[in-house]
Amino acid sequence: MKAVGIICEYNPLHLGHRRQIVKIREAFGPDTAVVCAMSGNFVQRGAPAIVDKSLRAKAALTCGADLVVELPITAALNSAEGFARGGVKVLRKLCDTLCFGSETADAGVLTDTASALLGPAFPPLLRQGLDRGLSFPAARQAALEALGLPGVKSPNDILGVEYCKAILESGTAMEIFPIHRPGDYHAEIPQEDSPSATAVRKLMLNRHNWRFCVPEAARKIFEGAALHSMAPGERAVLGKLRTMTDAEFAALPFGSEGLWRKLMHACRAENTLEDILTAAKSKRYTRSRLDRMVMCAFLGITAEAMAAPLPYARVLAFNDVGRGILSGVKKEGFFLNAGEAPDHPYWQLEQRAGDLYGLFAVDGPEAPGTEVRRRVSYERTL
Repeated sequence: MKAVGIICEYNPLHLGHRRQIVKIREAFGPDTAVVCAMSGNFVQRGAPAIVDKSLRAKAALTCGADLVVELPITAALNSAEGFARGGVKVLRKLCDTLCFGSETADAGVLTDTASALLGPAFPPLLRQGLDRGLSFPAARQAALEALGLPGVKSPNDILGVEYCKAILESGTAMEIFPIHRPGDYHAEIPQEDSPSATAVRKLMLNRHNWRFCVPEAARKIFEGAALHSMAPGERAVLGKLRTMTDAEFAALPFGSEGLWRKLMHACRAENTLEDILTAAKSKRYTRSRLDRMVMCAFLGITAEAMAAPLPYARVLAFNDVGRGILSGVKKEGFFLNAGEAPDHPYWQLEQRAGDLYGLFAVDGPEAPGTEVRRRVSYERTL
């Protein structure tokens, strides 16, 4: 059976995501299995997901996915490179093709760029840009242009290149199927058929009509769901940041070149989270990198934990087709049921993250202990 994977967040799932699933089956046939590796309760931009992972996985299942597994939090909160590597590691066990949205949607350009990033000529050119004080994205762009490549500037193109890199590095035979991603990735006003997740979250949090942006099946799941955002949990995050030691700041991921020290000083001088991030940000360091550092600090994720191999991935939702795919990899022991408690340090991290996620609930803190009570969503295939 043909199986196509999607690395996703579905934060929340909207019409554009549903369109991607439809296009996969249009291209490969109606019997194609669609497998999603989805971020859990925290997402790559360093924020809590707007809706609990169990509901987002259930929505994906009702909108055409056959299997949803959780992208471990140390991949979900990683850089674009780490996010891609984690997603490919999970999906290469289940799929033969990776589909992703891209502004360019040119497999040749994306693969050539990925090969250049892995080539010997790239690192010294990147170093030159960084030594001139450029941010990493700007230095990378300059290095690619020096190699005669167009480079990548758009968010989905950047991630698409990282997916290609991860596939090349893994040595897997996984193919890529990029599809054009129309619209503005960061648009705050929803665009017809291809709304940005940013726009949908804004509508949901402001209690405005968001339902026209979401497939009907997902709409029924999200209606009445508890919403989460950074604002309700800000004081809890500040409490953690203000009590951290120098050694704890130094142990954070993404804190190289003294960034951890800059963040530490900002945390000990500024009033609000926004003030801290503004004080620590510079031309050299992107805001998203700082956002991820702050969330890792709050959750207790160190650079060592972030760099550790992914121990397992959890199954969040499946139908009968997904059950068949899982049966083929059952002996590996890599995929665990939601709520299953293995004897591994990562389980403690999962529990902690699950308990702290409830502090970001818009309508008031949620009780801890949700991870051990989770169940897998199952839908019988007709």
